[in-house]
Amino acid sequence: MVKDRPTIADVAARAGVSKGSVSFALNGRPGLAQATVDRILAAADELGWRPSNRARSLSVSKAFALGLVITRDPAVLSSDPFFPAFIAGVESVLSRGGQALVLQVVTAGDDEAAGYRRLAQDGRVDGVFLSDLRHEDPRIELCRELGLPAVTLNRPVGSSPFPAVCLDDRPGTVEVVEHLIALGHRRIAHVAGPPTFVHATARADAFVATLADAGLAPGGLEVSDFTAAGGIEATRRLLALPDRPTAIVYANDRMAIAGLGAAQQAGLTVPADLSIAGFDDSELAEFVHPGLTTVRADPYAFGEAAATTLNQLIDGTGDVADVELPPARLVVRRSTARLEES
Repeated sequence: MVKDRPTIADVAARAGVSKGSVSFALNGRPGLAQATVDRILAAADELGWRPSNRARSLSVSKAFALGLVITRDPAVLSSDPFFPAFIAGVESVLSRGGQALVLQVVTAGDDEAAGYRRLAQDGRVDGVFLSDLRHEDPRIELCRELGLPAVTLNRPVGSSPFPAVCLDDRPGTVEVVEHLIALGHRRIAHVAGPPTFVHATARADAFVATLADAGLAPGGLEVSDFTAAGGIEATRRLLALPDRPTAIVYANDRMAIAGLGAAQQAGLTVPADLSIAGFDDSELAEFVHPGLTTVRADPYAFGEAAATTLNQLIDGTGDVADVELPPARLVVRRSTARLEES
């Protein structure tokens, strides 16, 4: 026989208090002595009591859930280095408050807008994260119209009524380019992400500006799609240039690792013939051969900060300020080396 799940009445009986006192303690409301609160929490733990989100949502008109709509091919998303760690950071916050994450993977355009409308109209979530910000991003105005609280991952181009959680990519990009220049490289190429993404253009702009400050022009500039296949194709085009680059900086590790393989298949030795650097410091970056020089961000901390900020916005405890996370930084491994001109 399946044992009935414990109720607030069971917790009250175990702790020797009223059901009202249990409700106060479990919802963090003031008015009880700390010893009483401790006794109630201990009783709840002993009984294995957990709150019913359905009952909580009916009582306070909240869903106790946050939404994330990702506009990516599911096959590509499965190997993405950012979102699994970001989601883990979000969940570390939500699990403490008995909240859930509602994830939708959609295609761009009408399907994406419909995803946000469903979340808002069905009352399935209390707020959403806006990731992969785009230039003139229509989702900001859409969420405002829907009355759906949101947090943007980095600042959008233009105005926004929502707080932003920011991790500046540019210092890491500057560091990796300066690192390659210091190693003697002068023909340094870049494989950028889609130009519709604000973070992709920020990295590409930082790459070009850092070279310009050193009196150099890009040794090639390819636009790709953050996928391994895209990284291979872009690498092959760069290596076919009359003056091929001696170093390539990729906008993410997945393209960089794929590019490393493409270079080796073309008969080049990394880093003796070609230095390669990525961005993300994903799990595999340290274990490929040679280990990948890259730029370390912290998507787990990004997720924690974004979830905390969105909950503050939803709770309406006052003005919610933008959050500045520590910027991305260079991690040097063996895929980059001093250029030895023949």
